[in-house]
Amino acid sequence: MDIRYSANQRDMKRYTTEELRREFFIEKVFAPDDVTGVYSHVDRVIAMGAMPIHKTLRLDQNIDCWKTLGSKFFLAGRELGVINIGGPGLVKADGQEFRLNRIEGLYVSMGTRDVEFKAEKTDNPPKFYMASAPAHRPYPTTAIPYDKAIHREVGALETSNARTINQFVHADVLETCQLAMGLTALKPGSVWNTMPVHTHERRMEVYMYFDLAGDNVVFHLMGEPTETRHIVMGNEQAVISPSWSIHSGCGTSNYSFIWAMAGENKVFDDMDAFPTASLR
Repeated sequence: MDIRYSANQRDMKRYTTEELRREFFIEKVFAPDDVTGVYSHVDRVIAMGAMPIHKTLRLDQNIDCWKTLGSKFFLAGRELGVINIGGPGLVKADGQEFRLNRIEGLYVSMGTRDVEFKAEKTDNPPKFYMASAPAHRPYPTTAIPYDKAIHREVGALETSNARTINQFVHADVLETCQLAMGLTALKPGSVWNTMPVHTHERRMEVYMYFDLAGDNVVFHLMGEPTETRHIVMGNEQAVISPSWSIHSGCGTSNYSFIWAMAGENKVFDDMDAFPTASLR
């Protein structure tokens, strides 16, 4: 488990490219037959990837739960969101089995002791992207098929940001403690996400970019609105965004990304917008 400590906006202004990437950038989300994880002290969110092929993987197989989390098992005081971006796969939570196709989700309750991941086909393995946040009470473990998610069509081709926001772990879909999670897919010909930019002082966010073919990249914008910085990101890479930072991006092609949020509230539209002409 890679651990990242909180960085403040004053020091970030002086970061080199290497320092910026070391603090916020998650280079490798998926590894064959393994589980990866980054623990961020920004709202204590954990971003993870599980890619089972030949093996059945356990959520906690690479984590000393007592040393890292101060608990006897991973979800003793946490909740978990899962979205599959690969082939069909199985998630077993305390013996209850869920089949997740591509672009389907699952919410796993606080108090769940055993979580396992398995592939259906070794030639088309699943890629389970996950986000976990501290929780204060259990809510039911719930499958979220694509049809159950909320789908919002926003943006326009004329402004290069026509996209579909798919809300999976969301207050209008199911009850959670603080976790919100979804997937935004840009349409062909659109490359911008989240413009005009915003921050939300009441929660942080993690972006995981995917569906970037070939050598295409996304220029992820972050920092304070008047002190912007960027990180160049490739396919299936993630970035941590503190509450004080904008989180936007422009790609060399259309792409998709999973967003996960945690903090004081779960109101999706609770944000502080910033005029585009005022960015620096």
